[in-house]
Amino acid sequence: MTVTELDRAGLLHADEDVQISRFAVFIPADELGTARPIVVRRGAVISAFAVVHGGAIIAERARVEEHAVVGKPERGYAVGRTYPGAGAAALLGADVVIRSGAVVYADVEVGTGTVVGHQTLLRTGVHVGADTLLGHHLCVERETWIGRGVRCSPGSHITSSTYLADRVFLGAGVRTINDKTLIWREPHREPTLIAPRFEAGAKVGTGSVILAGVTIGAHALIGAGSLVTRDIPSDALAYGRPARVQGEAP
Repeated sequence: MTVTELDRAGLLHADEDVQISRFAVFIPADELGTARPIVVRRGAVISAFAVVHGGAIIAERARVEEHAVVGKPERGYAVGRTYPGAGAAALLGADVVIRSGAVVYADVEVGTGTVVGHQTLLRTGVHVGADTLLGHHLCVERETWIGRGVRCSPGSHITSSTYLADRVFLGAGVRTINDKTLIWREPHREPTLIAPRFEAGAKVGTGSVILAGVTIGAHALIGAGSLVTRDIPSDALAYGRPARVQGEAP
């Protein structure tokens, strides 16, 4: 629908000084036919060929760049649950930047001042705190919680239900795992998924792999290329394959 059509139907609530490209695409109805209004606040920018779905709330001075998608309803099967394509609110806080090519699903919240990099994917139920930087080509799976002031470098995979506390740093190409048994395709067995946790200020070097159920303690430092198979205590320096505590974090 065009901006004029949305406005006439009561499905667009936009302040007067927003910038909306005439090539932006708005899809107010979800796969079930339920239409939700789109809210665009003062100073926000929606660029050419951005796709905005019903339920999106774009706060003051937020920017949605070219070919980004905001509020996409999830459809399909995943880990014992089928998603029917139902829409929900997708909240972009003030001064948020969604870089070109990023995809933000419905039922996602992105905090004030956060930047979501090119081609990054935020799946259903993800929460991202304020002043966080998510690099390009990240995959952030369902129900992940990311705190304030977090930095995630490009090319990492953050598995579903992972917890990243405030000021966590992940280097490039970090992999997280939440499944110890790999039985998810067996029809009579339900996998037990236990995501890793990263406590406040933890730092993980480039290319590391963090296994299911592992907790990285507050202000711990994991060396690049490590395979972390067990909990790492707070303030510890650990590295290796498997990672072992080697002393205190600098």
